[in-house]
Amino acid sequence: MTWSPAQYTKFESDRTRPVRDLVAAITTTPTTAIDLGCGPGNSTEILRARFPDAALTGLDSDPAMIAAARQRLPDISFEIADLATWQGTADLILSNAVLQWLPDHTTLLPSLLRRLAPGGTLAVQMPDNLDEPAYRAMRDVAGPDLMRRAEGQRGTMETPNAYYAALKSHAAAVDIWRTTYFHVLESHDAIVEWFRGSGLRPYLAALDEPGKADFLTRYRAAVAEAYPANPDGTVLLPFPRLFLVATL
Repeated sequence: MTWSPAQYTKFESDRTRPVRDLVAAITTTPTTAIDLGCGPGNSTEILRARFPDAALTGLDSDPAMIAAARQRLPDISFEIADLATWQGTADLILSNAVLQWLPDHTTLLPSLLRRLAPGGTLAVQMPDNLDEPAYRAMRDVAGPDLMRRAEGQRGTMETPNAYYAALKSHAAAVDIWRTTYFHVLESHDAIVEWFRGSGLRPYLAALDEPGKADFLTRYRAAVAEAYPANPDGTVLLPFPRLFLVATL
């Protein structure tokens, strides 16, 4: 399953707002920073603006995303890496909208803390929207077989209490919060396009071209029912996200 930088960045302003909020909550000043799952480099760009003197490295497992990031920020080092097994170290590890694709968070997060230098910070943001109508519609349209194949490609979110327990035993300070962003999109078709760059990918990757077309038609109808349009034709997409900042 590959990523499309062009599809992902169709809504770049909305997708980048959460990482701006995440980076604003970092209270330490790193000399080295890792953008773990950097995608096309939009989050790395936010990091550079906040910490211009830090040595930054962007890591991602998808070659197309790394190529897009290198084109966007040619003066920053970007490398292809398996995020689940990366073993480097840094003063700051940032992970924006990535770790939800990986399993076993209560083991993964402490392992990332061990990659930090003394006094370092781990800053994580993850979509927390699997119970939202957009995701329920994906599962309803998919049916049990396709749903099992698609959901197996995404990790399982834990409760805030579980994240706090996993982090606090290793960190001096832990900050956890949840924010729901209301993205103003131009139509129901825009909602479909939004999720084609993220949550719909595992479903569509498992289908042939006619199957994709049928899935998207039925998904669009479900989205239109779940999200009423405003009088001007726009649609509000509520999008909850969970934030974790742990400092050693």
